[in-house]
Amino acid sequence: MDRDLLRQCLTYHGESFFNKLKCEQTENPDFQAVVSDLCKVSCESKSDGQDSPLVEQFIARKADILFCPAWKTTTHQEEEHEEDDDAAELYAIMPPVELFMEVSYEERRAMLYRDLEKGDILVGRINNIREYGFFLTLLCTAGGLKRDVEDLELSALCHIREIPSTGSHDDPLSYFQTGDFIRAAVKDIDRYQEKITVSLQQASLSHNLEHIKLGVVPREELPIHYSRSVCAAADSTETYERILKSCHGYHNPSVVAYLLEKVGVSDTHPPSMMRGLQIKLFQEEDFASAIRKKQSASWALKCVRAGVGYFKHGHHVEAMNEYNKALDIDTNNVEALVARGALYANKGSIMKSISDFELALKTCPDHRNAKKYLCQTLVERGKQ
Repeated sequence: MDRDLLRQCLTYHGESFFNKLKCEQTENPDFQAVVSDLCKVSCESKSDGQDSPLVEQFIARKADILFCPAWKTTTHQEEEHEEDDDAAELYAIMPPVELFMEVSYEERRAMLYRDLEKGDILVGRINNIREYGFFLTLLCTAGGLKRDVEDLELSALCHIREIPSTGSHDDPLSYFQTGDFIRAAVKDIDRYQEKITVSLQQASLSHNLEHIKLGVVPREELPIHYSRSVCAAADSTETYERILKSCHGYHNPSVVAYLLEKVGVSDTHPPSMMRGLQIKLFQEEDFASAIRKKQSASWALKCVRAGVGYFKHGHHVEAMNEYNKALDIDTNNVEALVARGALYANKGSIMKSISDFELALKTCPDHRNAKKYLCQTLVERGKQ
């Protein structure tokens, strides 16, 4: 079981959750291997009673599944492409959800100081330059944790020794001016005094963010989620749904497949909290992709039959429309390719007909009509 994740969960939910966990997982050897470490975890006091016993019971009962180390985690290589994915917007990049919720100022500040770690990335605007460094007004986080914090009135210090120098006699501060947007790494964080220091040294970044360049960034390169937050905050009529539907990535036809791959969920072996589904071995033909393929082939054949009917009555345009529709539904439908190839040959489009017959034979090398019509078409071409 994932020790770190278990510790985090135990720290948050407290002793009552730990007791439930021990009851539910008492016969789990993986849990017994980590229980001694968990006993040392200090739990947060929960005086407000906001935790649901049902949630704790569910987590405890499913702990062997939820904390299984076999779940996919983001690799370093995948993290390196995260910024490129954001730029291409392969999925809808939204403002942080708390923008659309009633979360108090104090709670948001507390959450940021709780979640922020050394090596994380902050984006801010220089508001003051002194001889020992400059101060930033923090705008948002980037590269992993994504929060917009401009309204929280947070500041951070970047000491002069944390600014890379380009020459032995240069003043590092001479390259910066008030109003510059800066991307920096968290060097140190004092959660009690609520003080943050940042660095522009690449070595200050956490391992999975080393590929991100620190320093001055132009306005157009500010994180997308921050830019959209600014727009949403300026327009009180904006809703989460409207922003979502206006995102370019929302309309990406491959967004579901992309996100499934991103979080490590397989569409043929989906993880499930239902143990009955976990132990059952489903056949490939039972999954949605296989069923969809069968349905597409069936619908395509209906179009082919309709096209053949039109062809027999001399309605060639309607026949071609049906064949094209069939191939839109099922790209490699052999019958549609052969029928369309025959229609092309009948209209004198020899090269197009040959192409369709060859595609059909790639999918089904023994298709009798495809072979027959291809030979006839090649002979006809030789006569030209």
